[in-house]
Amino acid sequence: MDSRNTFDPDRFLFRGLHPLVHLGTASDRYAGWVGQIYTAALYEGRSTKRTKTIGRRSLVEEVLPVESVREYFDHFRILEVDYTFYRPLLDTEGKPTPTLSLLDAYRQHLGKGDGLILKVPQPFFARKLLRRGEFTENRSYLDPQAFTEQFLKPAVELLGDHLSGMIFEQEYQKRDERMPPEALAEALDAFFEAIPRDGRYHVELRTEAYLSPPTFDVLRKHGVGQVLSHWTWLPPLHRQFAMAGKEVFNLAGQLIVRLMTPRNIRYEDAYALAYPFNKLVEGMLKEDMIKDVVSLMEEGASRGFEVNAIINNRSGGNAPLIARLIARRFQERAADQASPERKTRMRGRPFKNRPREDATD
Repeated sequence: MDSRNTFDPDRFLFRGLHPLVHLGTASDRYAGWVGQIYTAALYEGRSTKRTKTIGRRSLVEEVLPVESVREYFDHFRILEVDYTFYRPLLDTEGKPTPTLSLLDAYRQHLGKGDGLILKVPQPFFARKLLRRGEFTENRSYLDPQAFTEQFLKPAVELLGDHLSGMIFEQEYQKRDERMPPEALAEALDAFFEAIPRDGRYHVELRTEAYLSPPTFDVLRKHGVGQVLSHWTWLPPLHRQFAMAGKEVFNLAGQLIVRLMTPRNIRYEDAYALAYPFNKLVEGMLKEDMIKDVVSLMEEGASRGFEVNAIINNRSGGNAPLIARLIARRFQERAADQASPERKTRMRGRPFKNRPREDATD
């Protein structure tokens, strides 16, 4: 048994929260987490600084060395890696990219039970890409061969059991640019039919109109999970889940919940509010978001499906502190439901989806 699998929210130790409920963060290595997740003495004088332009502002981020991921996994069981979103692991000629090199550096510091959830490179799932200040049509959109050869195969070969999930994130599409949901569903059906079947696929659609029966039918057919995302222009988490009939489509029985930004607040504004990511920001963290994610965690524990809750600093200022709040709320609710009075009133619905024989673990 992994000795790290303990639960102590006072020390930000979340690995032992629940066998089916896992907390993690979107990205890592933030200097703002020193004293929470990271030990100051280990990284003194070893962080690097980078400038990020947000809107009209230039903000300086302080980043810890890659080896800090060891300490990260003392606290969390899963980590969402977002830098894979920007470039494939292999180029069109099959040569390794800097993204693959960085992912390999992470791999060297992973221990037993440490899981990475990778964002699929944008070129394979975005209809349009930003190039030289303008959005242009993406020629690699839903290209099954490019996805398989430039991302899936090298990711599986490199990470093995450490690869816990893959998120296909599609950008928000304005009303006058949208295709009918039926057309999107047809395109997704062809794509997932053409790539290797795998139990780690999850799709995040950031256009509410696409959260519809035709799309859900395709996800169900191919065992692809619906990512529930607390994000600027999407409806609340509980509503997204209800729109799918509270069904978990992923054939491995996994549900990914992403806490990205407060609703109705743009990325740039949320980033500026949360910066430098070392504390909760008053008025930014929303109670409805906390309530919804805890309810989803409870439902997973009750029905028997796995919930991976991914927390971004931009959802409230500081991901570790948000994780602590969520974990404590979940623990309190679990204690309440374990009471004799509660047991006589509530009965969980069993989760019926199970990995098929052809699923990839």
